[in-house]
Amino acid sequence: MRPHLTPLALAVLIAGIAHADDSTDPANVAPVTVTGSRIPRAQQEGPTPVTVITGAELEKQGYRNVYDALNQQAQNSGFTQGADFGNTFTPAANAISLRGLGPNHTLVLINGRRVADYPTAYDGSVNFVNLANIPSALVERIEILNAGASAIYGSDAIAGVVNIILKTHADGINLNVKAGSTTRGGGDNGRVQISGGKDFGDVSTVFALEVSKTQMLWSKDRDFMSDSTAGGAAPVRIWGRRNLDDGVYLGGANCGAFGGLFNSSTVAVGKGDNAYCGSGQAQPSYWTIQTQNQSENFYGGLQWALNDNTTFFADVMLGFNDTQNNTRGPTWTSLLATDGYFFNKDTGLDEQWTRRFAPEEIGGADVWNRKWRDSAVNLSTGLRGSFGNSGWDYEAVYNISGYLSRNTVPRLLASVDDYFLGPRLGTTDDGIGIYSPNLARFNQPLTSDQFNSLVGHTESRDAAWTQTGSLTTTGKLYDLPAGPLKAAALLELGSQGYSNHPDSQINQGLFYNTSGAQDVSGSRTRKAAALELDIPIVKQLDATLAGRYDQYTFADHSDGKFTWNVGLQYRPVNTLLLRANYATSFRAPDMNYIYEASTKGYYASTTDYYRCYKANQSLSNCDYANYSPGANYVEAGNRNLQSENGKSFGYGFVWSPSRNFDVSVDYWNIKIDNLVTDLDPDKLLRTEAACRTGVDDPTSSLCKDAFARVVRNPDNAVLDPGAINTILVNPINAAQESTSGFDIGGKYKWTWGPVGDFLFSANYSKTLTHHYQQFADDPVDDELHDMTNYDWPDKLNAQVTWSRNAWTSTVQVTRYGKVPNAEGSAYLTPTALANLSVGYDFTKQASLSLIVNNVLNTIKHDDSAGWPFYAVGSYLPYGRQWWLEFNYKL
Repeated sequence: MRPHLTPLALAVLIAGIAHADDSTDPANVAPVTVTGSRIPRAQQEGPTPVTVITGAELEKQGYRNVYDALNQQAQNSGFTQGADFGNTFTPAANAISLRGLGPNHTLVLINGRRVADYPTAYDGSVNFVNLANIPSALVERIEILNAGASAIYGSDAIAGVVNIILKTHADGINLNVKAGSTTRGGGDNGRVQISGGKDFGDVSTVFALEVSKTQMLWSKDRDFMSDSTAGGAAPVRIWGRRNLDDGVYLGGANCGAFGGLFNSSTVAVGKGDNAYCGSGQAQPSYWTIQTQNQSENFYGGLQWALNDNTTFFADVMLGFNDTQNNTRGPTWTSLLATDGYFFNKDTGLDEQWTRRFAPEEIGGADVWNRKWRDSAVNLSTGLRGSFGNSGWDYEAVYNISGYLSRNTVPRLLASVDDYFLGPRLGTTDDGIGIYSPNLARFNQPLTSDQFNSLVGHTESRDAAWTQTGSLTTTGKLYDLPAGPLKAAALLELGSQGYSNHPDSQINQGLFYNTSGAQDVSGSRTRKAAALELDIPIVKQLDATLAGRYDQYTFADHSDGKFTWNVGLQYRPVNTLLLRANYATSFRAPDMNYIYEASTKGYYASTTDYYRCYKANQSLSNCDYANYSPGANYVEAGNRNLQSENGKSFGYGFVWSPSRNFDVSVDYWNIKIDNLVTDLDPDKLLRTEAACRTGVDDPTSSLCKDAFARVVRNPDNAVLDPGAINTILVNPINAAQESTSGFDIGGKYKWTWGPVGDFLFSANYSKTLTHHYQQFADDPVDDELHDMTNYDWPDKLNAQVTWSRNAWTSTVQVTRYGKVPNAEGSAYLTPTALANLSVGYDFTKQASLSLIVNNVLNTIKHDDSAGWPFYAVGSYLPYGRQWWLEFNYKL
């Protein structure tokens, strides 16, 4: 499909024509190095589009940090589970997904160099770089290359490259203090930054220190989600005693003893004795919508001019983060680690007992917080300079980066079974344990001392590291009739690894309902050589050509890939650039996919779509929707995975008729063959339900695979007949994934006499197609219109910045396209969110700013699947946020 002009683009073009009398000559611009090429060039725009976010824009446009700025970019269309998502494997980290291809297909660099992955895999599967703790105080700019670039940067650069470039020079000391909250209450946060630098003769230094703290926000702090029964759902069970022989609950009259729990919201659910005790505040009491974080980050850089041709440089970045979140409170079900029920000697019945413990019992909900203590370091050192007067420059650099994460989790001890059930008295003929349980203990709340006697803690230690040594040289090979033929060459040698060390106590049977956990570690090495050429064909036409060979060695395998790209840029006139690019890319399999040991666990929550269908219940009121803890799973790595192969191409134009105006339109197309992926358990369960109900062909390879992976209890089982027993997941090489779309961007500067200066800018990205095919003989899925795909189909960012004398103000509006609701039954309407900043410079040294995000206090509600009643992961439920920021230069 060819790109077409939207009304926005046409309006920008018309505005540009009106001001086309002030042209500039790109040849007069000093050479710059832009992400996507190692050869400095005279124009920032080249054959591949690059988006630039300056350090000043980080604050003016209301971005809270580097991640926030990247997350709101138009080309970041993929749905991701961020730090505030809730039930996620990585609540202490943030990631982006350019073009909706996943966090692992975007290469993140700092100063053009790789950094260590976060040591815990995103969604339990893929490796990625954490963007949560990159300090913004010394960011010069962020460049986003919107295309594949493996021929320049190697593996991972399939969907694009993010290069975070830090300042190399500063004069004086700058103090920045920022503090704010939400207008709906809660979520207080503050930040202090001290940055600066000084030159000492031939030595130039820069530094930045950032300390920040964000308070936790609980779902109970937002009235619309403070009670899970608001949409008509039944209260969540907090006490239940069930006779499995006939499915009837026993002893509902005991709910009076629990009436004061969960803010006195406990009620009996059912009739007479056939009832359980439930509460609509059980889930909100333990679920955070904003993680608590305290971080300390430091950056220091040094450049020492040894002589006219040689400069020594070194920089170090340190980060320390303490994070806490909560996704569910402590819950006990009798003998859940084995049979899940017992034979009650006193009643002669097969029974299952369940208790969900309230904050009033344990000493407050925060007692059950999960905690992370993360430490990161990134160190680079080397030499750069020129080879005399030859016109050739070089850079030799060694970079090492490491990440350590300690995760502390509160857990019930295995003795909790004995506390309520007493000692095991034998087994039935069916092998079920016989008990004479302590009914008095079960029928009353615990004291905090009693609860503490049943609780322990585990601490896991996860680490990741990477190191790279590289030598780059750039210069002119010789003069051609149309200009100099420039080249860049690279030699690179690197290695990386990771290790996950769960607490050894987990394997000692000390804790309730825990499966075996194994130490896992892996490493790989990389060798690479690359050559890039900038070829002037005629005066108006330039070509770029790059080739690179990478060889990875891992798990007794060696996999080498050659990638290449070619770009063309044609300037029929100085004000118009026509461009096109084609690139091959590859990605070595994620180390987690390769080395992960066979792991048993359970999902935080699961929805059994098939049982909801059989029960004729909608997801918003289904007994089997979002139940927690979720289904058990078994997952293992695959050492025989092959590397992915990618192809991308694009074409477009940039028109700059004056210094005050430019517009660009670009079409892009990316395809990945041999895609390495892990089946999403929720999507797998939706597929299984469609296959079992005849929506999809039960005899297809897709359905056969789904049936094999979703293992269910027999229909005649005593406990949960027909329920999900285990979900089997593992990484595979899928057939292919592809996506295409177009981007439109533009800027216009306007001066209006005494009113001031205005800068209008906009960026729009539209996904035209997104296809996925798991197996070669499967039908191709239309991901763009899949009601389980929550990627943005389109996104628009528009800003207006005004300045006059000491005043400056920016209004930014982000419009998000439609995404499916949680039930997958309809689309949520597109939504626009606005940010505002207003600043005043008192002197050349001091300024004060007010920043307001989500000015209209919008919360995107979604009641389709019940609690928590908002579009989790797509929109934030905070409402309006504000900050006051004071900046002073010493």
